[in-house]
Amino acid sequence: MKLQQIVPVILVSAVTSVGSMWAYNKYVSNDVYTYRASDSNTNHIPANYAGFFDGINGTPTDFTDAASTSIPATVHIKTKATRTASNNLPKRSPLFDLFGFDWDEGMAPRSLPQMASGSGAIISQDGYIVTNNHVVDGADEITVNLADKKTFKAKLVGADPSSDLAVIKIDAKNLPFLLYGNSDEVKVGQWVLAVGYPLNLEATVTAGIVSAKSRTLDINRRQSKSPIESFIQTDAAVNPGNSGGPLINTSGQLIGINSAIASPTGSYAGYSFTIPVNVVKKIVADLMKFGTVQRAYLGINYAPDNLSDEVKKQEGIKDGEGVYVLDVTKDGAAAASGIRKGDFITQINNIPVKSGAEMVGQIATYRPGDKIKIVYHRDGRNYTSDVVLRNSSGNTDVVKTTVIDKLGADLATIDSKMAKEMGIKGGVMVKGIDENGAFSKTRMEEGFVILKVNGKEVTSVEQFQAEMEKAGNSVTLDGMYPGYEGVFRYPMKISE
Repeated sequence: MKLQQIVPVILVSAVTSVGSMWAYNKYVSNDVYTYRASDSNTNHIPANYAGFFDGINGTPTDFTDAASTSIPATVHIKTKATRTASNNLPKRSPLFDLFGFDWDEGMAPRSLPQMASGSGAIISQDGYIVTNNHVVDGADEITVNLADKKTFKAKLVGADPSSDLAVIKIDAKNLPFLLYGNSDEVKVGQWVLAVGYPLNLEATVTAGIVSAKSRTLDINRRQSKSPIESFIQTDAAVNPGNSGGPLINTSGQLIGINSAIASPTGSYAGYSFTIPVNVVKKIVADLMKFGTVQRAYLGINYAPDNLSDEVKKQEGIKDGEGVYVLDVTKDGAAAASGIRKGDFITQINNIPVKSGAEMVGQIATYRPGDKIKIVYHRDGRNYTSDVVLRNSSGNTDVVKTTVIDKLGADLATIDSKMAKEMGIKGGVMVKGIDENGAFSKTRMEEGFVILKVNGKEVTSVEQFQAEMEKAGNSVTLDGMYPGYEGVFRYPMKISE
């Protein structure tokens, strides 16, 4: 080929290559965009726009399948409670009326209706539903509305104020229900959906991510002396009415029951808290099988999380990974296995625990009699011990709830001297009233002496318990206050 023919070919190729590179860099390339602070600045800062581009940062998660699975299995719960208020108070009692007005002398007892609503998750095709204890606590009537607008009356199967969980049952078949997931596998940052009936709206789905795990709010102490709290924290929008509704993952599995929000106003302010499903399914199984929760105890007192260095120094608490054991309960499970004061518990059944909340959340999934493997750190070495968990009485027996437990009161048979001074055969004195029991929902005061249960005389705690067991859910107690004249009457309801 002649030279005059080769040169044009080379020139055309060169121009084409340069043009192609120029066009690619201008219109196609998504390489780093260089920001120049000024013409005189030679230190270029590499930067790129934080946009979301298909094919570069991935595609958005699709929630439609999870939502379509969960909505039919989420119910709207409405409750009605009638609280009876009586004017039968000691003349010199310091009590004031809860509802902001005084009773006129001689006024008859009145019924004060209270309405509330929340959400629930269907967990079986034959009508078992899990919700929060605070949604159904004290309710005389529970109504369940399904997503398809069908309405049922529900019966309370059992409730656990410590974990704020309850199980109710409707008479229905072939219902859609949610499958349990595994809350131990939930990761911070993963997408989740909160489903429920907030603010009396229809079924509503909100999305967010898991913000944190093993959170404590000390909120369940309002209804229990031994609260269980190890919440999953999310930023999925939850409002009043969402309580008891499900938190699900993107596969549509139940990973928790929505329970609380952190808010200065009472409405959603960015943080919601969910009871982990591993705790839920254990509590639910206990309530369905035993009627009450079989709570396991390790038998230790442990240092609270996030103590200041000053408090640690004052209490002699060492620094280290895990849960610091302040003391062990005599004859408890931990003491029997060799764990002692000053140890750091670091694992339970191969699951790391770094805080008291994490430890409580793990122990809450077991029953008395279950054997677990605990790893603890002492004097620079790790030890492993098999621990058989026990109940609050220090053994592994099945715990049964009596009617006395539901009353939330410290009772004692009055002695013969007091009975003689009061001019009665005998009776049962109320020495203390727990703010979470049935007695707390009346206007009864400490010091009240119970003489009759539904019109039948009782002279001892044993007789009182026997009559209460036969009385059912509606009970009327008659009695006296030492130093006051007259008989005082307290009608009340006891949750079944």
